[in-house]
Amino acid sequence: MAPFDPDSLRLLVFDWDGTLMDSVGTIVTCTREVLRDLGLGEVPEATIRGTVGLGLRETIEILVPGCTDALFESIVERYRHHWFSSFRDQPVLFAGVEEALRDLAEEGWLLAVATGKSRRGLDYVLDQSGLRELFHSTRTADEAFSKPHPQMLLDILDDLGAAPGEAVMIGDTTFDLEMARNAGTAAIGVCTGSHCREELQRLAPLACLETVAQLPGWLTAARELAEVKAR
Repeated sequence: MAPFDPDSLRLLVFDWDGTLMDSVGTIVTCTREVLRDLGLGEVPEATIRGTVGLGLRETIEILVPGCTDALFESIVERYRHHWFSSFRDQPVLFAGVEEALRDLAEEGWLLAVATGKSRRGLDYVLDQSGLRELFHSTRTADEAFSKPHPQMLLDILDDLGAAPGEAVMIGDTTFDLEMARNAGTAAIGVCTGSHCREELQRLAPLACLETVAQLPGWLTAARELAEVKAR
């Protein structure tokens, strides 16, 4: 990957769950309800949290090793039942996220989403949150290989005509940061989701922010520092 140049950046790609929206807790609770329904026992909360950001198939392979196709379909059916009947409308955007995204859009940044959600799920929260208009491209786990495979990010780069050196991936999990590394882009971690700061820092992101709300300020400071160094 080429050396980081903040002046070359023009595309910000965001994960959704745990990065923009405070949905990790509801995902964990919904998953536990599904496993109980099907008599699959209790799985530690930390294990479930550790799968948030992966595609559904990859998640279930971790939570229910050796899962058959028939059991997989039953899990999907029960998850959809619980999510749409009880949990879908519970998650909310983290404080300051909407304001930060709108500020970035007004400044002329290209914004995108690469998420482990399904297309149906992402479309719903884009409309629910009122943020659809801000994003120039989106990819979901049912449209590409699951993170940390780079396909979602590479598809977005291709869609928007951006080079890897012009983009940064922002996410709350090591899966997000590994995807960025695999795609040759920079990455920034946020400490609002399922992976702790220490886990994120092992992958050497440009920064680990407390929340996406801090991103506009960090980008401004990075560019100002680059200008000082260039003098």
